[in-house]
Amino acid sequence: MGKTDSNATGYIYGPVPSRRLGLSLGVDIVPPKICTLDCVYCQLGRTTQKSAVRGDFVDIRAVIAELKAKLAGGVRADYVTIGGSGEPTLNVRLGELIDGIRKLTEIPIAIITNGTLLHRPDVRAECIKADLIVPSLDAADAAVFEAVNRPAPDISIEKLVSGLVDLRDAFSGQIWLEVFLIEGVNTKPEQIQKLREQIQRIRPDKVQLNSAVRPAAEKGVEAIRKETLEAIAQQIGGVCEVVGAAPEGLVDHQTQRRCADVLSMLKRRPCSLEDICKGLGIRPVVATKYTSELLDEGAIVSEHRGAILYYRTCTD
Repeated sequence: MGKTDSNATGYIYGPVPSRRLGLSLGVDIVPPKICTLDCVYCQLGRTTQKSAVRGDFVDIRAVIAELKAKLAGGVRADYVTIGGSGEPTLNVRLGELIDGIRKLTEIPIAIITNGTLLHRPDVRAECIKADLIVPSLDAADAAVFEAVNRPAPDISIEKLVSGLVDLRDAFSGQIWLEVFLIEGVNTKPEQIQKLREQIQRIRPDKVQLNSAVRPAAEKGVEAIRKETLEAIAQQIGGVCEVVGAAPEGLVDHQTQRRCADVLSMLKRRPCSLEDICKGLGIRPVVATKYTSELLDEGAIVSEHRGAILYYRTCTD
């Protein structure tokens, strides 16, 4: 794949409060929504281009220049987080980006990845340049993997787990493994036991249980009661914890202004995520951060109309 994106809407967003990473300064290096998976719970909606083929999607020099300008403004962040609108390890210049970030700041670098390409030595070599890797494991067998993550044809649960095991052997930094739970799908006792066995093989520094606190790609994916999550964490044991709410913290003025812009749009009429992106000229991952802020504040609500998720103000 060649470059498919321009810098019309920017590559850097935040800092935004993250439930796992504190204040996160985001770096988005894959166009929406190119991913190796099409997870039923994704808050960015359905994958539009499902692929395991790596590509040179964006001008990394432009990304680094934008980050440099952002940092020059005195940004406070706990992590520079490479994630965004698709699977970041699909970008073949990931290692070059991390090297460039290192020259700009001492802020730790995190990568949020679904982990599906970590079976590749080149991807692992690039990822271990970071300080923190946050991969996912939502299933321990092929049937549940297909049901929850809907992978590209070249991706299997065996490759995913073996890649995570190899990553642990090669990486001295932190690995925080996220497990997204869906009631009745991967929460049954036999599934939890299988997950426990795979986690013991992977040996992450943390296991973080999550469920749907944001609108998901598919209807019926709902939040699981905290008590249930805590019971599952006890079953998994070791370093397993339940992910809490996003920390209260400072966000930059741009985020505050953009939230106001989103709210202004929604006061006029309900909008989908795509409507918000087009109206404000921003990427889906950025629009999702702003709608999440407004959902947390109770300023807006979300609802499915057919297959499309719409946002509206509470007074509509």
